[in-house]
Amino acid sequence: MRYAGSDTIERRDTLLQRVFRALTYRDFRLMWLGACTSTIGTFVQQFAQSWLVFDLTKDYFYSGLDVALGQLPIVLFSLVGGVFADRMDRRKLLLMSQYIQMSCAFLLMGLFYFGVAQVWHILTLSFIVGCGQSFGGPAYSALLPTLVGPEDLNNAIAMNSIQFNLGRIIGPIIGGAAFAALGATWCFGLNGISFIAVIVSLYMIRVKFVPAKSSESILDSMKEGFRFIKQREGMLQLIVLGFCMTMLGFPLTAFLPGFVQDVFKQGPQTLALLLICSGAGSVTGGVIVAALGKMHRQGRTSLMIVTCMGVFIAGFALSRWLPLSCVLIFAVGVAIMSSASLLLSLAQLSVGDEMRGRVMSVFNLAFRGGMPTGSLLLGKLILIFGVSATLAGSGSVLVALALYFLLIHRRVAAL
Repeated sequence: MRYAGSDTIERRDTLLQRVFRALTYRDFRLMWLGACTSTIGTFVQQFAQSWLVFDLTKDYFYSGLDVALGQLPIVLFSLVGGVFADRMDRRKLLLMSQYIQMSCAFLLMGLFYFGVAQVWHILTLSFIVGCGQSFGGPAYSALLPTLVGPEDLNNAIAMNSIQFNLGRIIGPIIGGAAFAALGATWCFGLNGISFIAVIVSLYMIRVKFVPAKSSESILDSMKEGFRFIKQREGMLQLIVLGFCMTMLGFPLTAFLPGFVQDVFKQGPQTLALLLICSGAGSVTGGVIVAALGKMHRQGRTSLMIVTCMGVFIAGFALSRWLPLSCVLIFAVGVAIMSSASLLLSLAQLSVGDEMRGRVMSVFNLAFRGGMPTGSLLLGKLILIFGVSATLAGSGSVLVALALYFLLIHRRVAAL
């Protein structure tokens, strides 16, 4: 019995080492801690902001518009950001992005503190934050693989998704408590303070790869990236799948405030509960991918998970029992993060450092562009068909799309 117990402990230790392998790298660990702190702050603000937008307008369209305006600059400027990420210090781009986002958080705090905030203020600042992210996103995606060894890239991507979704769990908890006890003002202030952590971590890391300066025009650099994507087997299909997945699956969280009020007839506490369950599912999905490491036929596995995601979304939309809804949105979180991590690692492993900023900017554009597109489209459809029917329909379409890539157009499934 004692020997068997020792074997069990040894296996657990091995599993933990596999899950947290990327954190053994000093620079990745610093970035992970800084990014996690900042992500928590972001979701503290997002909790208050999403609730306030719907509460002020009582209109699902404005909920979708707020999300869309935050993502629109990424659609407009991400490709340019990818070019800059391949021709200048990626740390400097990231610092610029963090300073912009921190300033917007403190400005929103000031507007609410003096009681002059209006919906258009929130929408405008969402757009400005998106502008900062459109340059910071490609730089972060390009910098991340240089912080770990190539054999641990899959693990690093999964660990990055874990920190993001830890923020999704912890942020709403803090946001709900701060909103109830202190009001929206301090939710925005806490987000502003959280950016200090990631700024400090950026100054502390040692950047190993700085792109060479280039006199090539921005347009020509973009064209070179597009040629690479077109020539690389399965890359274009990965991008299309990423766009459709985020368009049909990710907007679910944008409509949760209205869903909670209209379907469950509940308040911010129920919203926080559902967000926490979703975040916990995403963390679980990230841990699973981190533990498994590189898998054979990752593309096929991703498509199977996306199929399940569509089923879970449709089930959540039709559920009227809160415990079942919590389970389903947890399952949606697992499916979203595990499939996204696998697709992202496939893209990262297909490109070198000198081209990574441009290629990943296109990939990020697909991921980030799908959400505002879906938010606006579904927001309008909700006004016609209702929130439950619309979300159930989006989940069903997602199932059909994944099965198409899995069974008919099989380039992604072959990766």
